[in-house]
Amino acid sequence: MLKRKASEKIIKWIKYGKNALLVSGARQVGKTFIIRECLKSLNCNYLEINLIEKPFLVNVFAESNSVTDLELNLSLAVGYVFKKNESIIFIDEVQQCKDILTKIKFWVDEGSYKYILSGSLLGIELNDLRSVPVGYLDEIQMFPLDFQEFLWASDITDKSISYLNDCFMDEKPVSDTVHSVMLRHFRKYLIIGGMPAAVYEYFNTNNISEVYNIQENVIFQYKRDFTKYEMESKKLILKNIYDLIPSQLLKQNRRFIYADLKKGLKAERMEDSFLWLDNAGVIISVYNSTEPKIPLLLNKKSSLIKLYYSDIGLLTCMYGKNLKLDLLLDTKKINYGGVYENAVAQELYAHGYKLYFYNSHKLGEIDFLLENMGKVLPLEIKSGKNYTFHSALNNLLNIKDFEIDKAIVFNNYNVTVKDKTVYFPVYMCMFL
Repeated sequence: MLKRKASEKIIKWIKYGKNALLVSGARQVGKTFIIRECLKSLNCNYLEINLIEKPFLVNVFAESNSVTDLELNLSLAVGYVFKKNESIIFIDEVQQCKDILTKIKFWVDEGSYKYILSGSLLGIELNDLRSVPVGYLDEIQMFPLDFQEFLWASDITDKSISYLNDCFMDEKPVSDTVHSVMLRHFRKYLIIGGMPAAVYEYFNTNNISEVYNIQENVIFQYKRDFTKYEMESKKLILKNIYDLIPSQLLKQNRRFIYADLKKGLKAERMEDSFLWLDNAGVIISVYNSTEPKIPLLLNKKSSLIKLYYSDIGLLTCMYGKNLKLDLLLDTKKINYGGVYENAVAQELYAHGYKLYFYNSHKLGEIDFLLENMGKVLPLEIKSGKNYTFHSALNNLLNIKDFEIDKAIVFNNYNVTVKDKTVYFPVYMCMFL
């Protein structure tokens, strides 16, 4: 079983939670498996219902206007014997029945049972979910495995991770041996990514070809869901945006060029599609902030955007097997800057950060800006040897009015500090 950070949160809810629990996230990130394993680990009395596998139960929920109705209807439909104050009802693929979301307040109020809801963000009406009154629904959002979870799967001990974290906090170099080993693990992560099925396959078989097949299948399922859930006029646009992201990340500034979709296309016509894909959990949208001051949201410029895949393994799958091999062997045939940026964006997004980038004709472009410890923290991501060359970052740090007292450059080399800039090896993004 893959160790996931979400497990601790789910177990805590099972033991102490009073509200219903929604576990959301993109398809194939491991929601159902983790919920089931947590319930089993605590020997819970639970009923699991998958509304895609058993679509006839959608009507059962729709017609259950009280907990008494729900108990009677489900007992007849699936033969489950309910136990008050003990049974947990786990409803998977909840997006198939929106009525559940409008009724959950009353079920929770009644108090006989506990409810776990799970579903892919593809097809979930987010406004419906968020409209459930505060105090009745807790939410845990799941992502592909982040890099620390990948290290757990690689049998890297917590003691080793703690040592690395100490080096990060103290801004001191790690041993050369450990540094070399961690860079190899990071390159593996770029290839395998964080989709649980791909990670599990790799660590059980070492079969990269089968990992590639799993990733291709996930991409196929995503694209199929674009056409399944979205209105007819947007189906092709969503697919084209998704397919264009890999080539956009190979460009020097990584920004998404609207004209590559259609000549003369304006940003205003595309924002809803970016938002849909972002809310679906399959891409990460990073908007331009016109001024590096808190709050960054106030300076958001929607017409300038960078897009990343939610899983780095899916991105490198789109580039093909040869690039995966080049990454594994650490060849320098192409600039991997966009790949590194995607991995860092994925990591920080899973940590709860809202990312921005900065672009100025006068000062240059900064890969990422984020709000950290009440201040703006600029990040540069470097995949090559010239990692200390960052004129835009230097320009930004030299402007006193911005009040930026620290910047980070993630790169392939060991920890060093120069003035306001800290150079961390890229795998240390897991500690930010």
